[in-house]
Amino acid sequence: MTDTPARLLSLLSLLQTPREWPGSELATRLGVSRRTIRRDIERLRDLGYPVEASLGAEGGYRLVAGAALPPLTLDDEEAVAIAVGLRAGAGHAIEGIEEASVRALAKLEQVLPSRLRHRVSALQSATVAVTRGDGASIAPETLTVMASATAGQERLRFAYRARDGADSRRLVEPYRLVSTGRRWYLIAYDLERDAWRTFRVDRVTEPFATGARFTARELPDLAGAVYPGGGEREAYRVVVDFAAPASELAETLPAWLGEPVELTAGTCRVSFTARGDVEWVAMRLATAGPDFTVREPAALAECVELMAGRLARAAGGAARTA
Repeated sequence: MTDTPARLLSLLSLLQTPREWPGSELATRLGVSRRTIRRDIERLRDLGYPVEASLGAEGGYRLVAGAALPPLTLDDEEAVAIAVGLRAGAGHAIEGIEEASVRALAKLEQVLPSRLRHRVSALQSATVAVTRGDGASIAPETLTVMASATAGQERLRFAYRARDGADSRRLVEPYRLVSTGRRWYLIAYDLERDAWRTFRVDRVTEPFATGARFTARELPDLAGAVYPGGGEREAYRVVVDFAAPASELAETLPAWLGEPVELTAGTCRVSFTARGDVEWVAMRLATAGPDFTVREPAALAECVELMAGRLARAAGGAARTA
């Protein structure tokens, strides 16, 4: 292999396998002399790759952890596996994914060859993900287009369906993608309305980066942008006791609601911070399965009582009809 850049990439790919490589084996695999391998190792070190060498008959080279993450080289199978994993996570509003994971997916899909993009799409379409999240499903392509436009300060066009069902076309300057644990939101400046707007990403279709750059404006308060309306969206503490062991409840309760804590042999407690409507929290707790008692807040307890009455009346009506 006489092409030095290609040889360096091949050498780096071998070294990223978690093992120690004898110089003679590297030379044989790459079809060069051991002296060339030594020179290439020095080139990789100059580029910031921490390659360690050990002496002796069994000595060799291996890549170790450094102060910063160096660029990685992936083979086809590794690239497909990572892209499928990122797509599966990015397609749902899962707490902890946030913008960094979407940026990683955007970078990876930008350089994937077309044959690998096809494999990724085929694998995802043939796979059913069983998750404990309940946010709206989002096409990964929508997130990656938005993330790329946001990172590149590039104007974005898309179709949008508002809460009342009205359809519109938007031209915006995208600034942030925000995950709240249930949903993704885009914070952007709407050029046609000359105002900041918050868009639910699951209501966005046909996103298209225009290629036109923009000069960044001063960002508004992100929490206020995602949760407009002040007090009704303020955070509040929820404490609920369930008539079930913690291990059993953990299998049905979304992870973002927190980890159940054992109280007795057959009961456990869940504590978490919520935002938004108590009706939604009540509904989510009711679908967890076991019986439960709301300890706080009082507004949630009242909501559960009203919901229980409505459901009981609905069930009684069905029984009379039968």
